[in-house]
Amino acid sequence: MLRRLLALAVATSITLPAFADASAVQELVKQGQYESALAEAESGLADQPKDPELRFLKGLALTELGRRSEAIEVFQNLTADYPELPEPYNNLAVIYAQQKEFDKARSALEMAIRTHPAYATAHENLGDIYSRLASQAYSKALQLDSGNAVAEAKLALVRQLVSTAADPSAAMAAARAEPVAAAPVAAAATAPTPNPAPAGDAEQRVRSRVAAWAKAWASKDAEAYLSFYAPTFAVPGGRSRSAWEAERRQRVGGKPGKITVELEDVRVKMRGDTATVDFRQHYNSYNFDASAHKTLELIHDGDQWHIRREVVSG
Repeated sequence: MLRRLLALAVATSITLPAFADASAVQELVKQGQYESALAEAESGLADQPKDPELRFLKGLALTELGRRSEAIEVFQNLTADYPELPEPYNNLAVIYAQQKEFDKARSALEMAIRTHPAYATAHENLGDIYSRLASQAYSKALQLDSGNAVAEAKLALVRQLVSTAADPSAAMAAARAEPVAAAPVAAAATAPTPNPAPAGDAEQRVRSRVAAWAKAWASKDAEAYLSFYAPTFAVPGGRSRSAWEAERRQRVGGKPGKITVELEDVRVKMRGDTATVDFRQHYNSYNFDASAHKTLELIHDGDQWHIRREVVSG
C-alpha cells in the first residue's frame, strides 16, 4: 500500500500485540482480493475477536470495497482499544479525506502524530490535508471575489501540488512546467526531425495531458473531452464508437449543475510511445459522488498523447 493519505495509505503490517496469524489475510489484501481477505479476517476474528491486526486488515478490506461506514467503525474501535497505535488514526483520515471531511481527517492525523511523533506517513498525509484545506479556502476566496488574481494563482499552485504529491520527482518537475490545468504545448510544425524528449519530459507531458482531460470533463466541454481519445480507443462493452460518444456527450455536456473531477495518487509508467496512468478518481456532482480506481493507457500518435484504453475498478 502507499504512504499517501488519499491513496488508502499505510502498510498492512503494524506493530501490535500478537494474537492470530494474519499473514494469509495480509497476502490477500496485497493481491487485491478484498472480499476473500474480509472473509478470512472475519473467520479469524470469530475465534480471536480482539486480535488487532486482523481487525486492522478487516478495516483495510472494507475500505477498498467501498464500505466506508463499516471501516470507520472498525478503525474507531481500534483507536479506543489501542489508543497508542497511530495506524488506525491514519486510516480513519484516509476515509474522511475520501468523503471530503478534511477537518476530521486533520484531527485523526494529529492524533496519530501525538501517539507517535516519528510516524512519517502521518506527517506527509497531514501535509496533503493542509493542501486540501488551502484549496477550499482559496476557492471560497474566488467565489467571493472572482477578480482576485492572487487567490487564483495560489489555487492553481495548490492543485498542482496535490496532483503530483504522490511522486516527489514529478512535483519538482511540475514546478518548472505549465500549471496542472494547462494542456501541453504541441511541438512546432516547422521543426524538422526533433530529438526524442527525455523520459522525464515525456512523463510530465502525459501527466499534463491527463490533467487537461480531467479539466475538460469538469468544465463539461464534451467536444474537448472526446478529443483526448484516440481513433483506436477500445470502446467498453463492445458498443460502437458513435454510440459511446453520444452517451459521453450527454453525460459530460448535459449534466446539470457543477461537477468536479479530481485525480489522486497519479502514477505513470512509460514504455516507448505508450504510457499507463493509474490514479484514484473522485467525481462529484449535485446528485452523485463516486470514487474509483482508474487506469488510462495512452499512445503517442504523432504530436500528442491520446487515450487508447480506459479501465475502471473499485
